[in-house]
Amino acid sequence: MDDNNGPSDIFDRDRRRHFRDRAFQRSQGQDFVGHIMAEEILDRLSLVKREFKTCLLIGQAAHSLRPALDTLGINSFCAEAGYRSNHTQGGVQCDEDRLPFADGSFDLIINIGTLDSVNDLPGALALMRRILIPDGLFLAGFMGAESLTMLKANLMMAEGDRIASHIHPQIDIRTAGDLMSRTGFALPVIDSDTLRLRYGEFDKLISDLRDIGSGNVLKAQIQPISRNIYNEAKNQFKAHATPDGKTTEIIELIYLCGWAPHPDQPAPARRGSGQMSLKDALNKPE
Repeated sequence: MDDNNGPSDIFDRDRRRHFRDRAFQRSQGQDFVGHIMAEEILDRLSLVKREFKTCLLIGQAAHSLRPALDTLGINSFCAEAGYRSNHTQGGVQCDEDRLPFADGSFDLIINIGTLDSVNDLPGALALMRRILIPDGLFLAGFMGAESLTMLKANLMMAEGDRIASHIHPQIDIRTAGDLMSRTGFALPVIDSDTLRLRYGEFDKLISDLRDIGSGNVLKAQIQPISRNIYNEAKNQFKAHATPDGKTTEIIELIYLCGWAPHPDQPAPARRGSGQMSLKDALNKPE
């Protein structure tokens, strides 16, 4: 695969693969954040009153999702940017904006934990919509822009006036919703959940982030964190601890749901066709 995509690439594809391979080597696809998202996606899938036959699983959470889909009678195929995860699952190694599948190949796509670091995210979403059959379902979960507020603040304070980028920019929920609509998904639903994690040690937080493949994968020059800055960030983290010795870190999980368009799907009413104003509806007496 040719990775020379010129200046249009935001993220370094090789570094991203390296981080994902390291994550799989550490957690074997069983990291707790991926597990939480996988469980949530399965809960949402259970509410859909229709049968699915073939599913494309994208991300390392395929290791926990695949057995669950097997019990539902859904054949699953795996795709992942890293090598190690695919090697154990017999999957296809590819980036999400370069999926090598024909249009209409699947009636279900589940993506866990990868969309926040895709170079061409609109292109990836449009591609996933195309490889769904009409009325096929797309479900996804990933870390949102409100994540790691404590870690970001600690690093900024530790670096003073020489701030460097150590965590790549993430996607907020409004942007995610706009992208789902722009890329042609029907009936899009976007929502989020917040994990409030309690850590007694700064090193444990960093370890958990490595387990999920998180880190700075920007294509620009990366400025390594010096030992002095790392230790100062640890001190800042500890300074925010409550009396029990633990500090709260936040991870925002954004969930996407959308359907490949089909003529039989319900459609919103034509603008201006309503028979009652919103003001009258809200003021309606009980």
